[in-house]
Amino acid sequence: MVKKAKKTQDSMNSRLKLVMKSGKAILGYKASLKSLRRSKSKMILIASNCPHLRKSEIEYIAMLAKTQVHHYAGDNTALGTACGKFFNCSVLSIVDGGDSDILTTTKE
Repeated sequence: MVKKAKKTQDSMNSRLKLVMKSGKAILGYKASLKSLRRSKSKMILIASNCPHLRKSEIEYIAMLAKTQVHHYAGDNTALGTACGKFFNCSVLSIVDGGDSDILTTTKE
């Protein structure tokens, strides 16, 4: 069971890397909220250690905007590293998937 979780985490990281390279993504809580309000986001990723109030606010606005929400298994440090950045990121908004299949395969 642990091996399968590790494998899905690795596949998510590789998809995320492809999105950062070929697509368009917005990092950060405030910028992600702005893109959600303008209905530009196609998917939102939330780190596991994002504060509960912030997480529920993002989920609520995403529900109003009819946007997918994916709860990332790693913490904000792992999410920032998966994006190829050297800083933490608790919320990530995908505007354009690019060559990645992240928008079609991670439907919940």
